[in-house]
Amino acid sequence: MDHEKVNILLVDDQPAKLLAYEVILKELGENLVVASSGREALEVLLKTEIAVILVDVCMPELDGFELAAMIREHPRFQKTAMIFISAIQVSDIDRLRGYEMGAVDYVPVPVVPEVLRAKVKVFAELYRKTRELERLNQDLEDRVRARTAELENSTAKLRESEERRSMAIAAGKMGSWDWDWVSGDWMWDDGQYRIFGVDPENFEVNPANVQALLHPDDVDQLRKAIAEFNKGTRAYETEFRIVRPDGEVRWCVGTAAATADPNGRVVRVSGVTVDITERKRAEERQNLLAREVDHRAKNALALAQSIVRLTRADEMKAYVNAVEGRINALARVHTILSLSSWQGAELSRLIDEELAPYSPGGQIKLAGPEVQLLPATAQTLALALHELFTNSAKYGALSTRSGRLVIGWQAENDLLTLTWEETGGPQVRTPKSRGFGTRSLLASVESQLGGQAQFDWRSEGLLCRLEVPLTRKSAPTSAAQDKFEASTSPELQRASG
Repeated sequence: MDHEKVNILLVDDQPAKLLAYEVILKELGENLVVASSGREALEVLLKTEIAVILVDVCMPELDGFELAAMIREHPRFQKTAMIFISAIQVSDIDRLRGYEMGAVDYVPVPVVPEVLRAKVKVFAELYRKTRELERLNQDLEDRVRARTAELENSTAKLRESEERRSMAIAAGKMGSWDWDWVSGDWMWDDGQYRIFGVDPENFEVNPANVQALLHPDDVDQLRKAIAEFNKGTRAYETEFRIVRPDGEVRWCVGTAAATADPNGRVVRVSGVTVDITERKRAEERQNLLAREVDHRAKNALALAQSIVRLTRADEMKAYVNAVEGRINALARVHTILSLSSWQGAELSRLIDEELAPYSPGGQIKLAGPEVQLLPATAQTLALALHELFTNSAKYGALSTRSGRLVIGWQAENDLLTLTWEETGGPQVRTPKSRGFGTRSLLASVESQLGGQAQFDWRSEGLLCRLEVPLTRKSAPTSAAQDKFEASTSPELQRASG
């Protein structure tokens, strides 16, 4: 006798096993629907009426037990027959757990085709009979509804209340919802209220109130989704923003599936909302970091280019040493800034990095508070300190064991004042012309940072005073570089390394 075919859902992560089940069950003449994961099975269940579910116990992400628990939480699937297939020996405790999760039977592996067909056939027939009874019962309800409007209304509300109860799809920042396309009624679960930042007790879910929570620039997404469903689309996904009552903007991704009546008209839309704000923020941080890295790399290359272009020396070895020293100084401050995610650098750390190669013993004394420098200020000041240390090691206090160096600094009213005082070294004479180191120090401090550099070539040792603003932002790299090169170019032919 011809009968209406029912849908049998086969769930297994291994294609070979799914194919084997299809071959075994093909003789039943029913509709076989396959799903390769628990999540795919849930999507099928939301869109299709299923009579029997054949599910593998061992699967990644959602195993058979977890999938069964999620299916049973939804009112539409509380009586759906589920048969577990297990490739391992199932203990009584495992069987009991399976029955508690909603299983109606177990089939061990290797599967005996005749046994599997017989079990599935029994439940398929039971489902068919149940559906026939439901149809007969519906006819009876229609007669009663025609006579008693109050009873019909009460029954409809009870059914709608059960159907609209949201299924807990996953823990975390997710929510599910149902929208009755005919009446316009909405039903949200707790996750949906939490995402939108509203109180279930005080918030009425209706199209107007929902639209009011959407970001003004994303309201068209809702209109577009409605238009797509009216055109016959059965599934829709989009990203959108919401504005919570407290003003916080959150990013979400929404997935919706439509249910149609026999005439193809949409009667209900169910969906899931996922809060992806943290992912969006991470993407923004990543993009910002990429741009920052590009910007910093260009700055570093520009400085290195200047160092190579402007450094002069009488012989190649001296030239190489001078260039390497300056680029190493730039690399050291780059490392310090990288460790702070380019938030800034401590002045004392810059000084420690520069004096480390000299093993000064008791020759150097430092005195000053902790001062945080902006990245651009730290880079420029690091190169200036490198020139002072290099000059002192070649010609000044650090060139002899008897020499002494005192570096002191203080910060007041957003102005850093650093004093460099050398004593006990070789006798100092005021230079007839400034070398590249002195000129580059002046150019970087004055042109790039808007500060001042003063030199007093005392006979007992150099006294240098640097004044640097702490809050002023440096000029764009290209402009600052032009000033730097312009200030050093007149004496390039006479400059020493």
